[in-house]
Amino acid sequence: MSFLDSRYSWIRLGLTLLIAIMANVGMWSIIVILPDVGTEFGAGRAEASLPYTTTMIGFALGNMFIGRAVDRWGMAWAMTGAGLLMAAGYALASFAPSIAVLSAVQLLIGFGTAAGFGPLIADISQWFQRWRGIAVAVAASGNYLSGAIWPVVLGWMAGDEGWRWIYMALAGLTVCIVLPLAQVLRRRLPVEDMARADAASSARAKATGFSPRQLQWMLGLAGIGCCVAMSMPQVHIVALCVDMGFGAAVGAEMLSLMLLGGVASRLVSGVLADRIGGVRTLLIGSTLQCIALFLYLPAGGIVSLYVVSLIFGLSQGGIVPSYAVIVREYLPAREAGARVGFVMMMTIIGMALGGWLSGVIYDLTGSYEWAFINGIGWNLLNMALIAVILFRGRRASIAQPVQPVS
Repeated sequence: MSFLDSRYSWIRLGLTLLIAIMANVGMWSIIVILPDVGTEFGAGRAEASLPYTTTMIGFALGNMFIGRAVDRWGMAWAMTGAGLLMAAGYALASFAPSIAVLSAVQLLIGFGTAAGFGPLIADISQWFQRWRGIAVAVAASGNYLSGAIWPVVLGWMAGDEGWRWIYMALAGLTVCIVLPLAQVLRRRLPVEDMARADAASSARAKATGFSPRQLQWMLGLAGIGCCVAMSMPQVHIVALCVDMGFGAAVGAEMLSLMLLGGVASRLVSGVLADRIGGVRTLLIGSTLQCIALFLYLPAGGIVSLYVVSLIFGLSQGGIVPSYAVIVREYLPAREAGARVGFVMMMTIIGMALGGWLSGVIYDLTGSYEWAFINGIGWNLLNMALIAVILFRGRRASIAQPVQPVS
């Protein structure tokens, strides 16, 4: 009996989504509290962005190293360790006496949070073959749903208690939600199903014209480009709204709207990837993201910012999951955690770099206009790299057609 695309696979996908919604909150909570942190510690916009940057550095490293741990010990053990690290990090951060200490602790929070992204995506991708694209998209949507749901809920729960209370609440919620759910992911994919998936990916890899190492590094560099661009609206939309006099609450609503649009985009992209493949899906998403970034430049009113934020979310949500689909389409299932983790690490490095660069550009120019232009330039780099992968792969496939099995 095959477990690929089975009833158990879909049940596991549902549990994976629940875990991801809670585990990924560490990536988004720092964005929502960024203005309060800057005010409390008297920091400029670039300095106040440092806790986010260290969060993303930890998130990047966690995707790679926890991904390797999943390949070796399984998802349950990896998620349990990450959950304990996250809970401890939230508790410590709530007592941070300076922005430097908060930045250091956010590194640990980011590392643990990573278990809810790349490693979970890599794990669920092994349980699907025909419907891998939509499965990966659903698992990746947990990241955006987390950002759309928890900041608003915690802000409502906290009232006037401030960001330190929010972090103590997150410590308790992580222990109560993540740790119990992690224990239900103990089953591992049977060897015969893994061999079947490897045979399919090996056949595709021979037609690309790229070695596995070349493909992985090109995807990694493309991931940096798209995510430097992606980070400008996602990281600074709350601060942008504060600057324009709309307030942090409006910015949080725009972020939630953006991320909900991203969820819809991820699901559509997952269906599309199952039909046309991950590379074409990624190029479509990257092109749409670039167009959306251009639309931010003339947007100056509250209504136009709401509309453009929704358009941006609908444009870019499927980009990052497409990298995981491509890795699983062409690289071995036994290395899924490490391979997907590496590419996810590179995308997150792009988010960290972009979040910091946008803060620097703001401090130098006094506005976010050139930060958006900077993002557009990086987006064009991403599009060029993905186009090279697509068209060189197509030429190699035409030059060396796959022979039919007699």
